[in-house]
Amino acid sequence: MSTTNNTNEQQKYWSERYHENRTGWDIGAPSLPLITYINQIKDTSIKILIPGAGNAYEAEYLFNKGFTNVYVLDIAAEPLEIFKNRIPKFPSDQIILGNFFNHNKTYDLVLEQTFFCSFPPTLTNRKSYAKKMNELLNTNGKLVGLWFDIPLKGDMEKRPFGGTKEEYLNYLNPYFKTKIFEKCYNSIAPREGSELFGVFEKS
Repeated sequence: MSTTNNTNEQQKYWSERYHENRTGWDIGAPSLPLITYINQIKDTSIKILIPGAGNAYEAEYLFNKGFTNVYVLDIAAEPLEIFKNRIPKFPSDQIILGNFFNHNKTYDLVLEQTFFCSFPPTLTNRKSYAKKMNELLNTNGKLVGLWFDIPLKGDMEKRPFGGTKEEYLNYLNPYFKTKIFEKCYNSIAPREGSELFGVFEKS
């Protein structure tokens, strides 16, 4: 799986991961760094996208806090069905099965839960991610979330794929103003020291 835009190939890959219960990235709850950020948001009407949402614990947390305009997007149907069953009151038209790179709505906020680090780390994929994130945001929109601060090993299959702060900024700088991008101080124990927390505003 070397490109981001082969929808059938990606669907097959991620569906197999869920069927085989190979979901080591799933921490079983909303991420504390994202909870901390969410708790500071005053306007519960802002339009939020969570791409590569998986089991979408952050969306559940937002929904339970009264955020009404939250959208979850995943290329695999399995986690979205699980989410629907877990949160039956969540609006079904805000649960989207599709390829992130083909999505064309716009949002005030995109929450990134190491989604970037799920793609094979080719130059094309990483540039495409940054450009697409910019396109998905409204004026003054923000990209907020977590990126793995771990070395790339040259393996194009073993996820998550990491990188350095400098490398990530190289992709994001053409499209965003960096508000915060630092070592995460409140990661869960297994990820302590290996995550960067970032807030980026659309340029």
